[in-house]
Amino acid sequence: MFVLLKSTNTLTQLNKTCVNIVRNGHHLRGKPPGVAKSLQQRLEEINYKDPKLTFKVNIGFAASKTVQDQASRIGVLKNNRQNKELEKQSRNQSLLINLDDVKKEWLTQGGPQHIQQIAEHYGVFEHLFGDAYFAPVVPLHVKYNIGGDKVAPVYYGNVLKPSDTASAPEVEFNSPKGNDGLWTLIMTNPDGHLTENNKEYVHWFVGNIPGDQFSKGETIVNYLQSFPPKGTGFHRHIFVLYKQEKKLDFSAWKRDGACLNLSDRTFSTQEFYRGLQDDLTPAGLAFFQADWDSSLNEFYHNKLNMQEPIFEYDFPETYVKKQEWFPLREAFNLYMDRYRDPKQINKEFLLRKLKDVDPFSPPKKPLPYPNAVKYEGYVPSWLKLEKTKSRNKWGRINDI
Repeated sequence: MFVLLKSTNTLTQLNKTCVNIVRNGHHLRGKPPGVAKSLQQRLEEINYKDPKLTFKVNIGFAASKTVQDQASRIGVLKNNRQNKELEKQSRNQSLLINLDDVKKEWLTQGGPQHIQQIAEHYGVFEHLFGDAYFAPVVPLHVKYNIGGDKVAPVYYGNVLKPSDTASAPEVEFNSPKGNDGLWTLIMTNPDGHLTENNKEYVHWFVGNIPGDQFSKGETIVNYLQSFPPKGTGFHRHIFVLYKQEKKLDFSAWKRDGACLNLSDRTFSTQEFYRGLQDDLTPAGLAFFQADWDSSLNEFYHNKLNMQEPIFEYDFPETYVKKQEWFPLREAFNLYMDRYRDPKQINKEFLLRKLKDVDPFSPPKKPLPYPNAVKYEGYVPSWLKLEKTKSRNKWGRINDI
């Protein structure tokens, strides 16, 4: 049957389609490499934001510019090289360096910029403040006591277990104005809300802290340990230290008692800061990551009095094409197993494994060189493969 084409344009389009579909006997899927966009180009196009409409805003204090210039660093190196005693200690491997002094110098020089870059890498500013950011100019030291003399410090993205965070941590920071200024510390989890994707859980809220005397602050929301549900990966738990311009009334966020109802701990850092941006300035930052561990079973049931949420990936069923009369280039045993009941296959493997099990004698020693054992007589290729898998403990035999 023939179809009459009413115009030459239709014929031209049909010819172009045929050329694109089949070229030199090969089927082309999509545009050729020279015309198609790369993955990076496509991601840039999808994630493109107009700089006139979306731009980053610094909402923090200006970082101090006390970084040594190149001339001063060269001078220090020259003096160290001329110091014979220093050279002698270095050669004898007896030179000791105080790492605490190194960290203090780092925090006063390039530390705030480095911490800011780490926070941007982990998406801290984006998920807490949107298009805003700040430089953590006030060093914030947080550490958990995990029994005895052991402590688990909080740095900038290190991993802690929920069992390590069972009790409230120790918090220290140096107030530039001594005891005159007021501060606020908030700990939130932007990854763990069970019902609202764009909300956070506030784990700790302490406001109106006089100077660096953290224990004298007003507890707005009592501390609650981290509780990432099973199957959700790592959750970020972020401590943000704010500098207050005056004493503030936090009664709108006040929660009495232990506040074990998770819905009452729903929080939004962006909305909180937007309402108090004239009186609060973020100045310090520390955060850690935590994933599920077995201690949360008791925590969910006994403390939160709720069923433990478990997230599992729902794998789609394996696609099995229709059977063929004469399957070519396929091992017939594997082809037949594809259409058999998996329970029946597992039963055969289990019986094969139990055949060599004797409750009154130890198991047989494995072959030292399984691939060096000679096959007696004629053995077809498919059976050789099956015996090789059995001797080397390959495949599903290990799951039974």
